[in-house]
Amino acid sequence: MKLLLQAALRTRQHLTLLIVTFVTLLLLTIASQMEMFALGVLSNNGSDFFSLFSSENVEYGKSQDTISLQEVENRWNAIASENGTITKQTASAYLASKKETNPLNWLLQELKQVVNFSNSMNALIALLLSVAIFKAIWLFASRYTTQLLAIRVSRDLRQQYFEHIQSMPMSFYQQYNIGSLSSRVVGDAGQIATSINSWLTNYLQTPFTIVTCLSMCFYISWRLSLVIFLGVPLIVVPIVFLAKRVKRVSRQLQANQERFASVLIDFLAGIQTVKIFAMESFSFKKYKEQNDRMAVLESKTAKYGLLTRPILHAVTTLCLAIVVLFGLYTLGMTVSQLIVFCGLLQLVYEPVKKFADENANIQRGVVAAERMFEVLFQKPHIEDKDGAIEITEFADQIEFDHVWFRYQGEWILKDVSFTVKKGETVAIVGPTGAGKSTIVQLLPRLYEVQKGEIRIDGKPINAYTQHSLRELIAFVSQKPFLFFDTVAENISVGKKFTREEIEAAARRAHADEFIQRLPQKYDTKLAEAGQNLSGGQQQRLAISRALVKNSPILVLDEATSALDAISEGHIKNAITSLHGEVTQILIAHRLSTIEHADKIIYLEQGEKVMEGTKAELLAHCAPFRLMWETLYRIDQKAPSASEMASV
Repeated sequence: MKLLLQAALRTRQHLTLLIVTFVTLLLLTIASQMEMFALGVLSNNGSDFFSLFSSENVEYGKSQDTISLQEVENRWNAIASENGTITKQTASAYLASKKETNPLNWLLQELKQVVNFSNSMNALIALLLSVAIFKAIWLFASRYTTQLLAIRVSRDLRQQYFEHIQSMPMSFYQQYNIGSLSSRVVGDAGQIATSINSWLTNYLQTPFTIVTCLSMCFYISWRLSLVIFLGVPLIVVPIVFLAKRVKRVSRQLQANQERFASVLIDFLAGIQTVKIFAMESFSFKKYKEQNDRMAVLESKTAKYGLLTRPILHAVTTLCLAIVVLFGLYTLGMTVSQLIVFCGLLQLVYEPVKKFADENANIQRGVVAAERMFEVLFQKPHIEDKDGAIEITEFADQIEFDHVWFRYQGEWILKDVSFTVKKGETVAIVGPTGAGKSTIVQLLPRLYEVQKGEIRIDGKPINAYTQHSLRELIAFVSQKPFLFFDTVAENISVGKKFTREEIEAAARRAHADEFIQRLPQKYDTKLAEAGQNLSGGQQQRLAISRALVKNSPILVLDEATSALDAISEGHIKNAITSLHGEVTQILIAHRLSTIEHADKIIYLEQGEKVMEGTKAELLAHCAPFRLMWETLYRIDQKAPSASEMASV
């Protein structure tokens, strides 16, 4: 429950709207109570004969079954006006003057003395219209403010959630899958907002309604009000019993929805693999298992959510029947009094009956809040430290000083040290899993080093702000991601580059040739994840994105892996043209792309085996020589070891 309030009050504007919503709900309750009293006025169309002429000695609350002529004559003069007749007004005035009369009856009589509803249809219509308009205004206001509160809370939660996960390191995204993160921001935020409205109703409006209506009921007849407490245990027990089960099932249901979303996302993301390997039946089986499980949990939720209403309806109907019978035949109350009393009692029972439904919704919101705040409460362990400075240029060198990095208990990098000087082109090679990509992900602080230190221009990289550090680096990954946007926006990625700069970068990356063939050229909107482009075309757009940034450090992680030989040659020429101008760190399996490197670092099982020029590694690093021979044996005769040493 605390988390729901925390979600509602995360923004100061929400508190104001929360108070306004609460006030409108209270005024709606008052309007409903006025409606009940208006019904009492309408039904009180005259004075009851037995009420007028019954003996004053009759015990209060008891009815008199017979009245003698003598009693009528004795009372007549006390009631009649100066001309000896009894009118509705004189009868009402007499009843209102009796000390032992029912308080509600006295109130109704006093009201009728002020406005003669019996003879003035206009006054009656005015009363009805006033009450109806008053209630309509606050009914609209309460519903509108509750919806507005839900919309704004949901909007701000989604925004805060997205802003928060953007600040999280890469390890966070390996902890949570896409289905889990997306379901929390879409489903849970909306559920929390809806549950806040239910909380307002159950814990603010309902207590106010119960207290005020029961106070009026006790004012009208404390004896009759005691009947209410007969149904309290029968109402409270099912609410408490079922609320616990609703919360437990809701937690299971939302966890299953995450798995369900993950299965669906996996299928859509891997649809090509599914079809190529004819895995449709396997995918359908996984989907059906989660779908059936969700249907079972939804059935339980529906059962627990709907079971309380029939129970509470039966209890409240029984109580109302007892009230009518007891009030009418034992306490001698008039029909108008019973209408008001039962109306107020209904105002008490209605929110109580809805309490279970609203409480089930609240419990779902509590679970949703727990899931969302599980993410929001996580603090990124990679943050700018106090006093972090902006780095605007790269002047000297990059140093990896005895760097260690561990992932899930296993050391990926072990005591790696090397230096990249400004303007150098350094290639990092080695077998799969050697830790090559990890090195270039540590440089922009996507992950944090466990041991050792990475320095740029003599200062540790954590001395710089993350934003300025990443602006210093242009990065091309092995699997580029393209946004659902135009070609130009995918190259500029939100930066304010001119069209000339974008096109120039595309030409350098040899992407302009296929862009010119697209329907709207640079304004062509790409499909989701760039599915309307080939792998090589996607890669060239990613390289264009890096080149237009014009950063002093360029990192290419298998950047030419999806390119054909001709495109690879063009990219190789483009990269070579940057030699000496831009500091380059290249990771490649295709060794032809690193021939021009000033220095090559060979890694194996997370350790640096050797670094040097291509000639030095061919002469003194057997694993590198074997890799070189293997890759070139297909197209040409492998040179002898002596020839290699002389290269």
